[in-house]
Amino acid sequence: MTTADGRPWWRGAVIYQVYPRSFADGDGDGIGDVAGIRSRLDHLAALGVDAVWFSPWYPSPMADAGYDVADYRDIDPVFGTLPEVEALIAEAHARGIRTIVDVVPNHCSDAHPWFQAALAGGPGAPERDLFWFRPGRGPDGDQRPTDWVGEFGGETWTRTTNPDGTPGDWYLHLFTAQQPDFNWDHPMVRAEFEDVLRFWFDRGVDGIRIDSAGLLVKDGTLPETRPDQPHPFRDQDGVHEIYRSWRRIADGYPGDRALIGEVWMPDRQRFANYLRPDELHAAFNFDFLGCAWDAAAMRESIDGTLSAHALVGAPATWVLSNHDVTRHVTRYGRADTRFSFATKREGIPTDLELGTRRARAAALLSLALPGAAYVYQGEELGLYEVEDIPYALRQDPMWERSGRVDPGRDGCRVPLPWTGDEPPFGFSPDGAAAPWLPQPADWKDRTVQAQTGDPNSMLELYRAAIRARRAEPALGDGELSWLPAPDGVLAFSRGGGFRCLVNLSDAPIPIPADGELVLASGPLDHGLLPADTAVWLRAAPHGSDPS
Repeated sequence: MTTADGRPWWRGAVIYQVYPRSFADGDGDGIGDVAGIRSRLDHLAALGVDAVWFSPWYPSPMADAGYDVADYRDIDPVFGTLPEVEALIAEAHARGIRTIVDVVPNHCSDAHPWFQAALAGGPGAPERDLFWFRPGRGPDGDQRPTDWVGEFGGETWTRTTNPDGTPGDWYLHLFTAQQPDFNWDHPMVRAEFEDVLRFWFDRGVDGIRIDSAGLLVKDGTLPETRPDQPHPFRDQDGVHEIYRSWRRIADGYPGDRALIGEVWMPDRQRFANYLRPDELHAAFNFDFLGCAWDAAAMRESIDGTLSAHALVGAPATWVLSNHDVTRHVTRYGRADTRFSFATKREGIPTDLELGTRRARAAALLSLALPGAAYVYQGEELGLYEVEDIPYALRQDPMWERSGRVDPGRDGCRVPLPWTGDEPPFGFSPDGAAAPWLPQPADWKDRTVQAQTGDPNSMLELYRAAIRARRAEPALGDGELSWLPAPDGVLAFSRGGGFRCLVNLSDAPIPIPADGELVLASGPLDHGLLPADTAVWLRAAPHGSDPS
């Protein structure tokens, strides 16, 4: 299952992220499901993607949208059944689309049988060793074991009640209280997840996306967080042996099975450590995702990314949006175009027309860079962040845990619009319950149906770009060479005469006259490349008229 040039597929793939709850609803309950995904596989085939990554669909109380897993070897009934998933994997493969499932190894749900046994058994229960149970500080044990701050903000320890009703020990949760952290020092935890990997590889999946990949190992002495000391639970050195064992499992299966890590790591060298030849195959590039719409910043991010990956021979990945971040149509339409959780707030003025124009250019940029590219569902439709969801309908725990300061992530998780002129836009069948999050009425112009066949639509731009990328030998994995360009412009060659120019400046620039136009992100102006526009060019055949 390598590509035509003999390289493993994951080195240059276009990978589409499906957030199952919001992709397509097959049974009419207002929540996306496996039946809905199966009914829309032709959309993914027409888009031309190489693989699909499915966010968690396991049995879960849904305290954190399924990232609180109660059973890693089954499917939550709201999404369907395991046989349906097996059929989905086969149907995707029949269309030439590989599949990637999401595994959440840092924590589970408090409904997981291990954690339930740990609570029921009291202080002496052996299952407590599978988690981080600790006595509290202070004479009555009523103070948290540490003052660590959680990944969603807020406290990271919750006190238990003993079976006899007395106050008990505390347990660690870097996310919500319903997501207790596993103790990866325990061999049973390691053996369990190795078996989970085999379970999914045995069902034909081509890759595993690893949630919160840098958090698994903790410093057992529980030191407080200090700027001049290694972080007590982020990027501990011991995490690498875990991924070496996982790599051995993946390499034992045929067909280039891939391990892809969610690694939030500002230090690029530390990030690259996860991609050494005997560890993960790839990891998400959050440096590029969070980068401002600025040529110098973009170039620095691209150069830094490529140099860090080159050290370990790994392919870079290029990501513009996902299920955790403000959609980039919205980000790029703001005065501050960077993304960070600290600056994500409601009520920031946004120019959606400007953001859309930049998002179109960013699509051509990301799909022209060396390595693999990720497309988050709906970005191919030009969807923006929905920021006016009524408070009563919000579901993301980040909203409440931040004291209603962070608006949460529901705005990028609104169900997709497929057809028609009013909600639910074909997301659900006729007569269905309302979608689990409300869709904006003006998405009627952004449905798959409305955009199909419109040469100026975002959808047709993505289809054309992915088709051209597949046909262009120089694209995907490989080398990049920067070309001379005016200030505010990115220009590079991918070899074979292929060039990409992105104008991030405020003024139009001349398009080189010796290039044949492959694709443009927007209208061109008599040989000029307007601001916030990108083009792909191919060297004109020798002796031809470049005009």
